Amino acid sequence: MKNTIIFDLDGTLLNTLFDLADSTNFALELNGYPKRTVEEVRQFVGNGVKNLMIRALPKNVGEDVIEKCLGDFKEHYAKNMRNKTAPYDGIMELLKELKSKGIKIGVVSNKYDKAVKELCLEYFGNLIDIAVGEREGIAKKPAPDSVFEAMRELNAEKEDVLYIGDSDTDMETAINAEVSSVGVTWGFRDEKLLVETGATYIARKPEDILKFI
Repeated sequence: MKNTIIFDLDGTLLNTLFDLADSTNFALELNGYPKRTVEEVRQFVGNGVKNLMIRALPKNVGEDVIEKCLGDFKEHYAKNMRNKTAPYDGIMELLKELKSKGIKIGVVSNKYDKAVKELCLEYFGNLIDIAVGEREGIAKKPAPDSVFEAMRELNAEKEDVLYIGDSDTDMETAINAEVSSVGVTWGFRDEKLLVETGATYIARKPEDILKFI
């Protein structure tokens, strides 16, 4: 039995897509670049907000433009990241059920650390034991660093851990961390990609995860 579950955040626990798209388009429009559709932004997310901005901007813009747009994005997102964001249906019930079983729960994300901690506290309170976001000294997923950081905080061994995410980056992260994984189909990537990139299990609704513990 697994006694530690580590979740990705965006596209797994929280549907953050619409607020991410709004902040992306705020930064693009402010700097004179064309806006992107929600579906385009869906494909851009998953590797941190800097990569989101690089993908949203026209090719071959300079680093100064990227950094300016990134700063504008972060400023807007900090004030607006709760406008449309919400847990996916069934997530709160799943977290409460896991807690009732004594399972330790962590979150790791390529979103910057401050936003990860604020969102987890706001939406999940004490249901989450540790939240780790992008920060200096911890390489972004698919590097396993953030998973290992959460495992250290939770005093978990690899065989104890189930890692849950919605993207190819997440499945690669689990492989690199040498832990079992669940690919969820309600997020930002499709089931075929999750299987192709090494998901141990597939969950089509949150309660499916209980079968894999």
